[in-house]
Amino acid sequence: MKLYSTNNHDLSVDFPTAVFNSMPLDKGLYMPVNIPLLEEEFIQNIHKYSLPEIAFKVASALLDGAIPPDDLKKIVDDTLSFDAPVLELAENTYVLELFHGPSLAFKDFGARFMSRVMAYFLKDGEQMLDVLVATSGDTGGAVALGFLGVPNTRVTILYPKGKVSEIQELQLCTNGHNIHAIAVDGTFDDCQHLVKQAFADPDLNEKLRLTSANSINIARLIPQTFYYFNAWARLRRAGRKEVIFSVPSGNFGNIAAGLVAYKMGLPVKQFIAATNVNDTVPRYLNTGVYESRPSVQTYANAMDVGAPSNWVRIMDLFNQDLESLKKLLKSYTYTDEQTLAGIQSIYDQYGYIACPHTAIAALALADYKKENPEEQAAGVFLSTAHACKFPDVFPAELSAKMKIPASVQDLALKGKYAEKMDTAFASFKNYLARFYENA
Repeated sequence: MKLYSTNNHDLSVDFPTAVFNSMPLDKGLYMPVNIPLLEEEFIQNIHKYSLPEIAFKVASALLDGAIPPDDLKKIVDDTLSFDAPVLELAENTYVLELFHGPSLAFKDFGARFMSRVMAYFLKDGEQMLDVLVATSGDTGGAVALGFLGVPNTRVTILYPKGKVSEIQELQLCTNGHNIHAIAVDGTFDDCQHLVKQAFADPDLNEKLRLTSANSINIARLIPQTFYYFNAWARLRRAGRKEVIFSVPSGNFGNIAAGLVAYKMGLPVKQFIAATNVNDTVPRYLNTGVYESRPSVQTYANAMDVGAPSNWVRIMDLFNQDLESLKKLLKSYTYTDEQTLAGIQSIYDQYGYIACPHTAIAALALADYKKENPEEQAAGVFLSTAHACKFPDVFPAELSAKMKIPASVQDLALKGKYAEKMDTAFASFKNYLARFYENA
């Protein structure tokens, strides 16, 4: 597998280089030189395969020999120790549940696959690998559990202080061992900027082996394609012929993976990017002017991103052709008030308790259907996190009906620790300097 930078298509690196470097020095993002088109026979018969079998097929095509088949199968099987069910809520309305992994969020797909790929490529005696992560909520917990105890790795998670839920913070700050958490007095964008500055700092890169576990890392993007193909397989078993995906979108890695799957031959009729009031992409699709803004805190905190990193990947997939992209991608934006009303409406209609991110995706799908009343395709909205991770959002009636996993109940019994930090890069650099000073 060869990859280039979105800022330099003449660049060519192999898969391990892209995984460990995360970002090219030119500050672009890595993309595959070739996105393979899967055989039509496989697509038409995909309903005959299980999730691990589908994932192995997709990963094998994308990685193109970067990992031997037997080793790749072990990585895939170990990653997918949980299911991604598709539930029918009503005629033409389905929910794809992606929260059945250990951190109760869709980020488990990417974090577990990436941690296992990195562990596979790491050699005994090599320099310690420092994994830097900025999180607006769910990424950090998934990465923490994905890398916990992985030899020769050290994970530093930056999150915006006071802007993640209590359960999300516990998932970040109770692991110990090789997992470190930093509460940044700022926004997710500030956290992400600190990570990107670290990758661009020559002093740090000379002394530390830095990589990222954010969705800027190509090893996070690849496994997120798996559940789109798997959802299509389950819909095919139900006799469905067409599909629309509504995706909660913040940093736009999730929907970027869906668009990669589309380029590989997944027959998706329409993608919908559902956002909260952090609406950089919806405004761009409407006006043709791309203008990032500081992120705004909302109930759907994992989507509180003002400058979505993965948008450059999406534009690259479509050769910067916005008009072509707009034929496939619609986008809708919702306020906190609309989100709360959506949570209640989803429960009233379907008896289903949705997290804020999921509710926004469901609202977008419903609005798309209102605008296209003749549409008969199966509409699937992605449920990206378990509702219990956002207890302050729900009224008492719904909270009482919510099933709390045992893993969440156990979190409250653990000790919590996070370093406190401002948004100055000098502070973060001094923090990282301790790693090599104490080595």
